[in-house]
Amino acid sequence: MKRAERQYALVDLLRGARRPWSAARLAGEFGVSSRTIERDIGSLQLAGVPIYADLGAAGGYSILKEYSLPPLNLSATESLAVLAGLALLESSPYQGAARRAHAKIAAVMDEEHRAPVQEMLGRMQVIDAAPPADSTVPLGMLSDAIAARRVVRITYLGEDLDDATSTVRDVETMALLRAGDAWLLAGWCRLREAIRGFRIERITRMEILDEVPPPRDPALLEADLARWPTRRLG
Repeated sequence: MKRAERQYALVDLLRGARRPWSAARLAGEFGVSSRTIERDIGSLQLAGVPIYADLGAAGGYSILKEYSLPPLNLSATESLAVLAGLALLESSPYQGAARRAHAKIAAVMDEEHRAPVQEMLGRMQVIDAAPPADSTVPLGMLSDAIAARRVVRITYLGEDLDDATSTVRDVETMALLRAGDAWLLAGWCRLREAIRGFRIERITRMEILDEVPPPRDPALLEADLARWPTRRLG
């Protein structure tokens, strides 16, 4: 039995079990060592499968009953495309989520695909026109704020790189934009009373406020974006 097949079977077994299964008992069931079972469980946990250990003489491994593992039958080329795409988000506001998704894909990848995919990933290089700009704001905060539709209070440097002055603005977050080699936070700027895009490397401080603003007309953002050649990612 291949590694991926064994892991799917292990999840199905634990979902249907009335009592916890020990690593030794699982090893006997699948004809492998207890160490192999523990590695499988570690990979599944890393992939987000809610397997937990019960301590004690009657303890062992269990899984949340409502959990089901959807099939992930990616070819080697599809796995390569997904992992390469996630790697390109390393310098984006989604870097944390991309790393977690990368680990999940890698954990359940078909064993026969693992070596060739890793080899091809090692041959891929990205030549950036400019190195990613450092940001004093944790990038994950931006995606979290947009997902929660929160208002953020930012301290923003002047548009002129030689201008050290800054302004404090309350922004109703709406979207993240990629413009050339820069990421921008787009939203309704209450200081300017208009849609504005803020380069992330110029945000020196950000506070996520408790306020969830009433929805703005999506046409406002669409009209602003119409000035630029853009494409949707989904």
